[in-house]
Amino acid sequence: MADLLVLGVESSCDDTAAAVLRAPETGLPEILSNITLAQYDRHAAYGGVVPEIAARAHVERIDGIIAQAVEMSGHTYADLDAIAATGGPGLIGGVMVGLTAAKGLALAHRK
Repeated sequence: MADLLVLGVESSCDDTAAAVLRAPETGLPEILSNITLAQYDRHAAYGGVVPEIAARAHVERIDGIIAQAVEMSGHTYADLDAIAATGGPGLIGGVMVGLTAAKGLALAHRK
């Protein structure tokens, strides 16, 4: 069996992240790219994460973060074998943003 290329998407709290991994049949996966964008500046005035602000920031950033992760990996969407996303636990707005983005890409690229 050949190595699997997997795109992972994370948006369950206030960081928006995406990574591409090469997963061999045996042994540890290799991280080909890992892009994370934090939201500290958006929540600092409130003393903690505000779920609505976090979800809106994910909407603004998720497409670009995913595109950067795929590009940095040296691969294309066509090369990917699977797309994974956090399904919980977490802030439901952020989880929904990441899942929707991942499902949309999986549908568009038949993954």
